[in-house]
Amino acid sequence: MNRIRQGLDRVLAGPWIPPEHGKLPYFWLLSLGYMGWKYFYVPPSALEAALLVLTLVVFVALYCASFWARGWQVLACMLACCLIGALWVRWNVGAATFFIFACAAAAGILRLRRAVLAIAGVIVLALLTSLLIADTRMRFLFLMPILTISLPVGVGSVMDARLRRSRQALVRKQEEVEHLATIAERERISRDLHDLLGHSLSLIALKAELARKLVHRDAESCAREIADIETSARQALAEVRAAVSGYRESGLAHALASARASLAAADVQLHEQVERFALAPAAENVVALALREAVTNVVRHAGATRCSVSLALEHGVAVLRIADDGQARSPADIRHGNGLSGMRERVAAVGGKLALRACAGLELELRIPAGAAT
Repeated sequence: MNRIRQGLDRVLAGPWIPPEHGKLPYFWLLSLGYMGWKYFYVPPSALEAALLVLTLVVFVALYCASFWARGWQVLACMLACCLIGALWVRWNVGAATFFIFACAAAAGILRLRRAVLAIAGVIVLALLTSLLIADTRMRFLFLMPILTISLPVGVGSVMDARLRRSRQALVRKQEEVEHLATIAERERISRDLHDLLGHSLSLIALKAELARKLVHRDAESCAREIADIETSARQALAEVRAAVSGYRESGLAHALASARASLAAADVQLHEQVERFALAPAAENVVALALREAVTNVVRHAGATRCSVSLALEHGVAVLRIADDGQARSPADIRHGNGLSGMRERVAAVGGKLALRACAGLELELRIPAGAAT
């Protein structure tokens, strides 16, 4: 008994019709007033009035259920509406409204062809039902709304439902695109933070180690290294804040200066050949980050004593080459970590190419269109 009461409470609480349909379907129920035209001229008996109220209660429940129906349930609702209309047609030609509602229920059928066939089937059933009416005038009053309203209402409901489903699919796709964009942005920030912090912390660690060695031998040099550590830490903090805000622009000049400082602190000799030419902001950002990441790897992993950096413009393509004489002797010696993966993704995003070669050291070659769009 409690379960029945709880079920009734849930039904009465609603919603009776899916919220995405809005309030308009409740307004359509006013069409049931067509059943009342007869009683302006012929008062109903007590039995007929009771049966009419019972029919309307059952139909309203069936009508609401048709919006939740799927698959064969839609056809069952349509047939039930036709059955109610057929039961009433001999006593009230306003029963035509039930066949019109049956046509509107075809909106729940997903395939257009099947929906149109279902509407045609309802109209055929209405024509057959009209044979139950002996009076020709009453038969005409029954058929007139069916022949003039059923098809437009049915087709209109089907097209509206298809449009609504298309909008819902579009909204889902937009939400998916926004979700993927959020993930991509998080990955971008993650890559940038990795590059920024990896480079900056490596530089700070090297300078701290050097300062520790100099603390008892050369206080003045030690103080300079500590000052550099402070400067590097502040710069790293500023870059991290800018990266998180999404407005960071890694300039190539700054990346080159930072690379010189890192290599010098690691006692790696730098040979630099950098041409000055215009680079699109997106291309410059990718080149600068690639330079930072490559130099960080030279300092931390390569065990190199010499490093060469060259940047040139070849037929509209910016070519960055970074080579060292470190431990890499074959492709198997290349470590494919987060930094290299992030570098490849950034390069691919601006239509560039990245190549790595290992032979008596590691050589990185990066090719990016100088006018890569932002």
